[in-house]
Amino acid sequence: MTRTKAPAIDSVDRIGRIVAVTGGHAIILLDTADGQDQHSSSHCPEIGTLLKVDTSTSVTLALVSALSSPMPSHGQSDQELRIIEVEFIGELPKDEHGRPKSFRRGISTYPSLGNVVFRASKEELSKAYACDTDTAIRIGHIQQDASIPAMVKIDELLGKHFAVLGTTGTGKSCSVALILRRILEKNPQAHIVLLDVHREYEQSFNEWSEVITPENMTLPFWLLNFEEIVEILIGTQAHREADIEILRELIPIAKQRYMHNQRKDKSNVLRQRDLDGTNVGVDTPVPYRASDLLALLDEQIGKLDLRGELAPYKRLKSRVETISRDPRYAFMFGNLTVQDTMAQTLSRIFRIPVAGKPISILELGGLPSEIINVVVSVLARLAFDFGLWSGGQIPITFVCEEAHRYVPIDRTLGFEPTKRAISRIAKEGRKYGVSLCLVTQRPAELDPTILSQCSTIFSFRLSNERDQEILKAGISDAARSLLEFMSTMGTGDAITFGEGVALPTRVKFDMLPAHAWPRSNTASFTEGWAREAPSETFLQDVVSRWRQQSFGTYATEPEPAPAPAMPDPLQRPTAPLRQPAAAAFAPSGATPPPITPNELQGIQSRLRRTLPPLTPGETPAAPPPQQPADAGNKQTSISSLLKQFRA
Repeated sequence: MTRTKAPAIDSVDRIGRIVAVTGGHAIILLDTADGQDQHSSSHCPEIGTLLKVDTSTSVTLALVSALSSPMPSHGQSDQELRIIEVEFIGELPKDEHGRPKSFRRGISTYPSLGNVVFRASKEELSKAYACDTDTAIRIGHIQQDASIPAMVKIDELLGKHFAVLGTTGTGKSCSVALILRRILEKNPQAHIVLLDVHREYEQSFNEWSEVITPENMTLPFWLLNFEEIVEILIGTQAHREADIEILRELIPIAKQRYMHNQRKDKSNVLRQRDLDGTNVGVDTPVPYRASDLLALLDEQIGKLDLRGELAPYKRLKSRVETISRDPRYAFMFGNLTVQDTMAQTLSRIFRIPVAGKPISILELGGLPSEIINVVVSVLARLAFDFGLWSGGQIPITFVCEEAHRYVPIDRTLGFEPTKRAISRIAKEGRKYGVSLCLVTQRPAELDPTILSQCSTIFSFRLSNERDQEILKAGISDAARSLLEFMSTMGTGDAITFGEGVALPTRVKFDMLPAHAWPRSNTASFTEGWAREAPSETFLQDVVSRWRQQSFGTYATEPEPAPAPAMPDPLQRPTAPLRQPAAAAFAPSGATPPPITPNELQGIQSRLRRTLPPLTPGETPAAPPPQQPADAGNKQTSISSLLKQFRA
């Protein structure tokens, strides 16, 4: 068999020759040939450039980590010695014809002294940065060659967690939106939960998202564990130990009372089978009523032997009554009746079934500041527990914006259960199909234990020295030299390294289409100060939103929602008067508005005028189902998990 000669290497791409090798490092003496401008950028590579050394068995690849001139000359025309420091990162093994094959990490044949060093060709760059297009997404292009796409491996990115770091205004939010959009384009049946603190991501996922705001959020208070309910009802007040012990004693009793009432309902077979009073603890996710808790407090207050110790009971009763009436807490305490809606809550938050909206965006900006950490704790804990009790059958990605607010390094800040819930996902979530994405502008203020669990890092410009040191302490030598660019990179430029990418590299992110930009642009002071207030009622509208704790529609005008399904006025109502009105007109999770009998009679009259009359003996047709055909089966599967979840 005739051996085919390896392709010739263009002499123009020659850089120099190796003059020192120490383990994974080498020093290259830059060529100073006559007639060649050694000061030109085409001749002298920059830090992060990929070079190659052609050996007998492979093409060894090295990353430029440092440039220096030991004996600089005073004149530009004078020749001087220039050296390049490189770090070996992998190789392209050769086949029997001498052609390079796929890239692999590690070095099998080290270059020796005198070996010639060249720039990596476009073909070799493509092989080095190549990923399986079926399981990878494009996020941009590499800095060395704009024609080489920067690819990210989805399974490695999500399976081992990732972090997006960068100061304000560096393109961090746009890049998070780009990564998630590219993932959703490949995986329309994904399940992503995005915590949106600044209400900026809705328009980025307009067609794919279920947006959950404080106005339509439903997160029943009985889903909170004991630490979380203590944070809401007691907080950090003095003499809290006595109040805590009272709650620890009364909450299980309130849950047992609810279960006892449910057993009287003979039609509720599933709930009778799931609930067992013998294993109900203070943290068991079983419904209970605030009214039962108040009744138990009243019973204790009425006992003669407690007259000298009534203060903790009265404090708790007052706090429960105040919270229940506070409109800011309506998403937890606003329902008139308490029902076991755990399966419906999980279905909406985790998008099961997906129903064309694979990402749920939870806008936390309108929540009371003292409760945001508790809500994040509940969501993170539910995500992990769902992955645990479902056996990881439905993988979930939990995206935590402004992560330094929830898992700070300072132990005196934040909410300890939130730290534990997110830390549990970071340490154990991979086993149960729960992945974590941390987005922060201050990695130095983030718990280093949680950040160390992120195997893929996208680092945008970081000007603070402490933030840079945090990254340098936990990455390989091959990527550490790239971090020298962090303080000077432009918007949309990032250093990426870790399991999700083939090689550490500097990346230029793709631009999102204008309609998908997050609402995070820096405000223009000159434009804002060049015009008067938007309207005469501007201040009144601001004060109204301020008092109602509702953002309304002042930022953007959303598309009109589809008309709600009207109840059939000819069918006999099967629920109290207020419930069908709430189902027809109120948003999901909102407190139903009161409706008078006269108003309902007017609605029914208008409907009768628009509907054809029924013939004698004819019954009204049932309304069409509002959910996909397979939704019932998947909903039942969630309900079946609750038995294990509560056991």
